[in-house]
Amino acid sequence: MSVRPKKELGQHFLADPNILGVIGRLAELDPEDVVLEVGPGLGVLSEYLAPRVAHVHAVELDASLEPTLRERLAGHGNVELLLGDALRLPLHELDPPPTKLVANLPYNVATPLVVESLDGLPTLRQWSVMVQREVADRFFAEPGTRAYGAVSVLVQLTAERTGFHPVSPSVFRPPPNVDSALVAFRRTREWGSEYADVKRIVQAAFAHRRKTLANSLALAGVERSRAEEALRRLRLDPSARAESLEPDDFVRLAEALA
Repeated sequence: MSVRPKKELGQHFLADPNILGVIGRLAELDPEDVVLEVGPGLGVLSEYLAPRVAHVHAVELDASLEPTLRERLAGHGNVELLLGDALRLPLHELDPPPTKLVANLPYNVATPLVVESLDGLPTLRQWSVMVQREVADRFFAEPGTRAYGAVSVLVQLTAERTGFHPVSPSVFRPPPNVDSALVAFRRTREWGSEYADVKRIVQAAFAHRRKTLANSLALAGVERSRAEEALRRLRLDPSARAESLEPDDFVRLAEALA
């Protein structure tokens, strides 16, 4: 095969068809699903999805893959190929609107893409994504652990985990130097305009992990006395660090500081 993965784009193409059944099972595919797939690569997953769902929006950044993808997917009229950066494209305008994100996500966009989709794509009901193992572990890490961070809070405030499957490097071409995992989760919260405030407070709180919560918020532009007062009112210790808070604590904090 003449197409070579580009390291700078974090490309690792699926090479083992056996993993497709696992992806489909965790995604709980339904004939009425509209799937968003980011990073289709050579179209292996796209081709698997096409006969099982109503529609597939396949978003690929690497324009050099277009001929390969169009040739492979030529017989599937329900697969729409979009070329461009998924972090910049107006995915919220997709028609029909996606109900599930099912993808072998490029490593360098996995975290920001998932975070932005939580509120930016409100029609998404489920996610089933292949990511680096350490990223998968962060999504549902518990407070007080090293893996717990801003993405853990935002994902857990929005969804519940429904599946997890470790993935060997051997299923990819080329094999990555790290382990991967399939992680699936289902939406449990609908966000409105409050998401921006919650996200801002969460990211500020974890921006300086070694600093106290009050100091971290002060560095983000929140008046220190105001931050300390809000924390005390919520019966949260201003000298605590961000990783000690439960996800819902950040929602209460954002409301107190609004």
